[in-house]
Amino acid sequence: MSGEHKTVIKGNSSKYVKLNVGGSLHYTTIGTLTKQDTMLRAMFSGRMEVLTDSEGWILIDRNGQYFGYLLNFLRDGTVALPESRRELLDLLQEAKYFLVQDLVKLVEAHLKRLGKDDVEPKCRIPLITSQREEQSLIATTVRPVIKLICNRHNNKYSYTPNSDENFLRNIELFDRLALRFSGRVLFLKDVLGSSEICCWSFYGHNQKIAEVCCTSIVYGEQKKHTKVEFPEAKIFEEALNCLLYENRHSRPDLELMEATRMGSGASASQSDEEIEEMLDRMRTSNNRK
Repeated sequence: MSGEHKTVIKGNSSKYVKLNVGGSLHYTTIGTLTKQDTMLRAMFSGRMEVLTDSEGWILIDRNGQYFGYLLNFLRDGTVALPESRRELLDLLQEAKYFLVQDLVKLVEAHLKRLGKDDVEPKCRIPLITSQREEQSLIATTVRPVIKLICNRHNNKYSYTPNSDENFLRNIELFDRLALRFSGRVLFLKDVLGSSEICCWSFYGHNQKIAEVCCTSIVYGEQKKHTKVEFPEAKIFEEALNCLLYENRHSRPDLELMEATRMGSGASASQSDEEIEEMLDRMRTSNNRK
């Protein structure tokens, strides 16, 4: 591609470099990359040429989803491993490719402890226990995030008719979305914190991009009531916007974001194939600009 060229990277250990690994961007020091006797040491000690683009990003054609694990292991000598066997096997493949032998041993030992016949759940949803835990999960994931606060006991007033049903419908939609997009989006459920009763938050590139609050206070003849709504279309639109943050280098432009809204005709009842075709059309249209 235009602007790409090969160069030799070298410098003192405190020098920072920019890495684009399969579309996932990382910023680290030469000292971290050369800390252990790995392929990365060979790449960043001046012994090998590396491919860079016109903006100075070093291009590495590997699975960027797991490169962060490698960097954290090189920094600290240990790393919290993924839970699923599939992700562990993918991480093992990357560790072997980059010759991070100590991480290879760590992953292999963990896989051995899991056992060959362990049944893994298709979908895991962390329950938030503290604000610090939530911030850590959002800051360290490479995936978009959808969080639902669902705490019925936060209410100070009586509920309006249909509020209980709408509360359950929000939870059911969250569960359906989690099953549908669990491999692509990190889903979090908060049943303890905040003063909210039912509220959705959406994150891309570790930053909040949207929020849909489903509760409001309404006034009766003698007292206030809490009303819980179920804005299904709005929630699904923001979920699709989250998918636009997959493996992207920058925030999707406003036109691309708007294309997922009501005018696109998207709904939760559409099949996975229909949703993917729609997203592909929007990405293709955006890339041509």
